[in-house]
Amino acid sequence: MLQKNFSKYLLETGTDEAGRGCLAGPVTAAAVILPADFENQILNDSKQLSEKTRSLLKPVIEEQAVCFAVTHLLPDEIDEINILNASMKGMQECVLKLNPTPEFIIVDGNRSLNAKLGLKNTVGKQFTTAEIELLKSIPNQSIIKGDAKFLSIAAASVLAKTYRDEYMDLIHEEFPMYNWKKNKGYPTKEHREAIKKYGTTKYHRMSFRLLPTQLELF
Repeated sequence: MLQKNFSKYLLETGTDEAGRGCLAGPVTAAAVILPADFENQILNDSKQLSEKTRSLLKPVIEEQAVCFAVTHLLPDEIDEINILNASMKGMQECVLKLNPTPEFIIVDGNRSLNAKLGLKNTVGKQFTTAEIELLKSIPNQSIIKGDAKFLSIAAASVLAKTYRDEYMDLIHEEFPMYNWKKNKGYPTKEHREAIKKYGTTKYHRMSFRLLPTQLELF
């Protein structure tokens, strides 16, 4: 079983995101505070789990968590502030939604969660001064491969992945030619061939290299 806590605080939240490398759809973030007595032998980094196992774990996490939050940041915001900043902002938004407010944050990766706050974005949520100060006041620690080390980050990774997959399944119905139900917006050969044939949609990230440089969008 993965480790329970990094800090000495009881209200420690784990945060993670899904969909950072996709060509279409949102980047989805999640934050989870688990109770001190939470145990699960199966829970792990969502990338190490099958779709079936993630689907089974999702209601377990939601029912047993002290609290959790999920946020989608859409392509227009990703294009404006870049995918790294969007990933971090999504996790920040999740932390602000948690009730109770966490006392400590652990985040998957190598970047402090509060490295950038109050970006001058024109789309998406605008942080208030009070929200920025609250985020600054919560100590946090980035942990490389944290989703394979700590239960709360693994739980966040499962929620982020399952909620994002559900979102992609929905927009697949609107644009089935890209087969997002299968590729979830990742840069597969099939997805890129569809972009080449049909062009782009409102769900594509226009700041990304959607096709190899020798090909042009139309």
